[in-house]
Amino acid sequence: MVTGDSFATDISLITNNDLKLVSKKSGWGFNWRDEFKRPECDIYKLTIVNNPTVIQGLVCLEVKTDHLYMHLVESAPFNKGKIKMYSGVAGNLVAFACKLSFQRGHSGNVSFLSKTQLVEHYEKTLGAFHFGGRVMIIETQSALKLINKYFQNP
Repeated sequence: MVTGDSFATDISLITNNDLKLVSKKSGWGFNWRDEFKRPECDIYKLTIVNNPTVIQGLVCLEVKTDHLYMHLVESAPFNKGKIKMYSGVAGNLVAFACKLSFQRGHSGNVSFLSKTQLVEHYEKTLGAFHFGGRVMIIETQSALKLINKYFQNP
């Protein structure tokens, strides 16, 4: 939270009912319904423990042969900008992607495409490295750091 408070979170698969809450009409930037229809992808939602109806952020992940590919990550509209309610939402979701990569036997490796103006931001905040073009990669050591930051019991 912007106040410095920290809350226990849950990450779970999004449901069809959740899609009504994450529309462009309600301020979300991406069309999550389109992502939900992709059979190769899973969408996970971040919620605060004991408050499962308020989605703090979403991430769309695809398990590849040797890594996880992060299609999209987005904080809820109220967690964006200078007056956000909670910070660290996207970092928490990326750390989850790294954790899932380890669970799938991919050594924590996660790749994603960056908006070009965010390359340096992702290098600093996630420990990702710029592979070329818009491709960013999080490797094992950076993945472990993120997991340790966001998950007390990995």
